[in-house]
Formats: sequence, structure tokens, C-alpha cells
Amino acid sequence: MQVLDRRTAMAIVPVLRLAFRPLFLAGVCLALLAIPLWLIALKGAVGDWQPAGGWLAWHRHELLFGFGLAIIAGFLLTAVQTWTGQPGLSGKPLAALALLWLAARVAWLVNLPWPLVALLELAFPLVVAGLMGRSLWRVRQQRNYPIVVVLLLLATADGLSVYGLAQGHEGWQRQGVLTGIWLVAAMMGLIGGRVIPFFTQRGLGRTEAVAPWAWLDRLLLAGAALVALLYAAGPALSANVWIGLLFAALTVGHLVRLVRWHDRGLWRVPLLWSLHLAYGWLALACLGMALWHFGVALNPSLAVHCLTIGAMAGLILAMIARVSLGHTGRSLEPPSGMTLAFILLNLACFSRVVLVLVLPVAALWLAGLCWALAFALYAWRYGPMLLRARVDGHPG
Repeated sequence: MQVLDRRTAMAIVPVLRLAFRPLFLAGVCLALLAIPLWLIALKGAVGDWQPAGGWLAWHRHELLFGFGLAIIAGFLLTAVQTWTGQPGLSGKPLAALALLWLAARVAWLVNLPWPLVALLELAFPLVVAGLMGRSLWRVRQQRNYPIVVVLLLLATADGLSVYGLAQGHEGWQRQGVLTGIWLVAAMMGLIGGRVIPFFTQRGLGRTEAVAPWAWLDRLLLAGAALVALLYAAGPALSANVWIGLLFAALTVGHLVRLVRWHDRGLWRVPLLWSLHLAYGWLALACLGMALWHFGVALNPSLAVHCLTIGAMAGLILAMIARVSLGHTGRSLEPPSGMTLAFILLNLACFSRVVLVLVLPVAALWLAGLCWALAFALYAWRYGPMLLRARVDGHPG
């Protein structure tokens, strides 16, 4: 609150006062629209319209590098102000960054020439990494340097996907997305390992949070990063018992964390159990990949959707529901409808990962409906908060 001159900060239109406002809203709107559009395209109801690379490539790419990266950028560019005491991105520069993100989404969807798609697409993660790096470097905050490294690696993974688009190589596009997904998993482990025990302690009024095991934190971060590199290089695309052992180790590490963080009281607090369930889906995704690499007859797509819907989207929805309240000056009590949103998103994951095995078509449509309703509830209940000034009269 005290980083910027108050008069200068209050003169900025509310939606551009901090990065979480436009980027959370933009990311959620994309999530809300993308799955229904994908299902309609899958049904063949869009005629000859094809986005860059086709509908499957668009579906894979946009939910990671469109939706996911928008939320990550909004969270990090807001949090870095607290971490460093440096002013966060706001005003016209923030508007320009949001428009850059939007331009990349439109370029990919309407199938503009690939050099323009590449320029717009790669500029966004690189700019976000540069802004984060500059803020952290100014105060020499080495603890958070790995976040910048992960952002740069995400830009590299996006570059591989775009290169596959330029070459008409579907395999490279898929490889870039899978690399990016596990980089996001690495960031989830890094950020989740910090905030989930802290939020649990604060939310339940406990005297102190569960102390982290630094060695476990480092191993989980390194393990997820190694998985991403193995996807980028290619070995993880085929079943391999050694990679299976790596996934098994990640499964155990994440489960150990969940057990250490658990408190019976958290199941009474939607903002807490939603975080813990999302982290549980991450462990389950690692287990699914381990089983596939060990030769179990399991479609790895199920583990990927366990990660992307249950873990990634679940953690996103839980985090933005809490962060949006705190940064708009409200008490940490989610508005009505958000508990249902958390339930719907977990039901979407269950439908896409489990129910799809017995009711393939119906489960896909149920998963899509639950996903869309979950994010529609967030947009309905939180959209006005993001567009208006803080209720406590402070800037931000």
C-alpha cells in the first residue's frame, strides 16, 4: 500500500492498479470460453474455421500458455511488489501487457501468419520474465530467482510449440506443451510449498505453520524441472522405467507434504480444502505417469488431464479466489457460489479422468460443463471486485 504515491496510485483506473486485476479476469474469461469452444469444434460444428495448427493444437496450447500463463503473470507481478517493496506494474504499462496477451490469443485463434503469431506469443512470457527479473535484481532477492528461470524456460517451451506450428510438426507442438505443463507443475510445487501451509495456519488460527523441509522442497523442484527437460529432449515421451522411478519419487514427495500439512479443521474452510485437493491431484498425476512408465495399460492423457484440470486449474481457482479478496481489501470469506465452483472443478477433473473410462462422450461434456460453470461463477462473483477500487480505500 505504501509503495506508490497515494495520489498517483488512486488516479489510475481501478482495473489497472495491479496486475492481478486485468490478468486474472482475462485468464478466467479465456478458460470460460475455451472448453465449450473446443467441445463444439470436436463435434464438428464450426465449419471450416481452423485456428493456427488446428483445434487440438489450439486446445492444448491456449489452456497452458494462454489461460495458465495469464494467471501466473497476474499473481507474480502482484506478489513481487510485496516481496521487494518495488512498485508493481500498473497503469498504461499494465494495459499494454494485457493487450499483448490478448493480441497473441486472437492471432492464434484466427490463424494469422505464423511469424506474427510467434512474435506476439513469445513476447508476453519474455516481458513478464524481464519485469520479474528486474524487480528481484534491484533488491538482490536471490530466493526468488528460480521463478525467473522457470518463466524463461516456459518461454522456451512455448517457443518449441511455436516452432512446431511453423514447421507443421504436430509432435513438436505437443512436446512444447508437455514441457510447459511440467514446468508449471514445478512452479506449483515451489509456490504451493510456501503458501499452502501458511494459508492453512492463518485460516485456522494456528500459532505457526508447518516448518518446511528445505531438502524436500529442493528435490521436488529439481525433479519436476528434470521431468520438463526430459519432455523437451524427448525421452519422457516413451515409457521408461527410470523416468517412472522419477515420477514415483515425486509422488511420494508430494504425498509427504500433504500429510505434513494436513489439519482436520481445513475441511470446514473452502479456501483451504480447495488448495489441498488441488495439490492432491498433482500427486495423483505423478502417480499416473509413474504407472504408465512402468508399463501399466493406462492412457497418459488421463494423468495429463489430472494435472491440468485438477491440479493446475484447481490451484489457480483456489488461489485467485483468495488473492482477489485480500488485494481488494476484503475479508477472506469467499462470496456465495464459490464453494460450488470448487466442487464443480473437482467434478470436472473426476469426469475427465475417471468417469470418461465408462462413459466417454457423456463424461467429456459433463467435464466441460462443470469447468465452464466453475469459472463462470468466479467471473460473476469476482468480476465486479476486479473492476472496482478496493473497499478499504487503499490503492492497489
